[in-house]
Amino acid sequence: MNVREAAASLLGTVSEREPLSAGWPDLDVDTAYAIQDEALRQRRARGETLIGVKLGLTSRAKQERMGIDAPLLAWLTDAMVLPIGAPVPHDELIHPRAEPELVFVLGRRLAGPGVTAATALAAVDRVYGGIEVIDSRYADYRFTLPDAVADNGSSAYFSLGPVGVAPASLDLSLEAALLEVDGQIVDTATGAAVQGHPAEALALAANTLAARGLALEPGWLVLTGGMTDAVPLRPGSRLAAHFSHLGSLTLAT
Repeated sequence: MNVREAAASLLGTVSEREPLSAGWPDLDVDTAYAIQDEALRQRRARGETLIGVKLGLTSRAKQERMGIDAPLLAWLTDAMVLPIGAPVPHDELIHPRAEPELVFVLGRRLAGPGVTAATALAAVDRVYGGIEVIDSRYADYRFTLPDAVADNGSSAYFSLGPVGVAPASLDLSLEAALLEVDGQIVDTATGAAVQGHPAEALALAANTLAARGLALEPGWLVLTGGMTDAVPLRPGSRLAAHFSHLGSLTLAT
């Protein structure tokens, strides 16, 4: 299997499959990002527009749980936007999970290397609360870091909350999220769960892209990583995220 074939096979998967590494034991992170970039090229060829990036596995606890030792970066397109109130398209998903995130909207270009959390935050126009729906193409969410990178960070859909504020008006390390399922709070976290501060995740994104000759562009969205564990998303359930200062949003499942 080559890069082009791997990208096409992941994009076309609508049921669980074995990780790429099962048949490609020397798959490395650089090759996985090449697969991710090729999948983006194929997405754009079918009419999707690049609108930003997402970070995955930014929590140390989540890295340990998944057996992975580093965060990853993945692409966002307009086809991944799930408007508030729109139903989750379960017929297009395999085993979806959902998690609350802090989402940045960039006001200016942010290019590494050497980006710090402070310089990263200065490039942000607004911060929102959001919910990301993830959906690994791999059976039982079992994968290596290269597998996860090639799969575009288990990307599926995301929704933005109704409240956007200037980041300087909040202490984002203390911004809390409550994750509710069917009326019960199932998990809580603050922005400190994301690399110590979500601006650290943003700086990581800029510096990671710089190593590939790329930058974060004005107007892009950056999903900084799950604040809590991702919970299974079942048809008929009600899932909501409540933020301290960024409002609440509910997924129609």
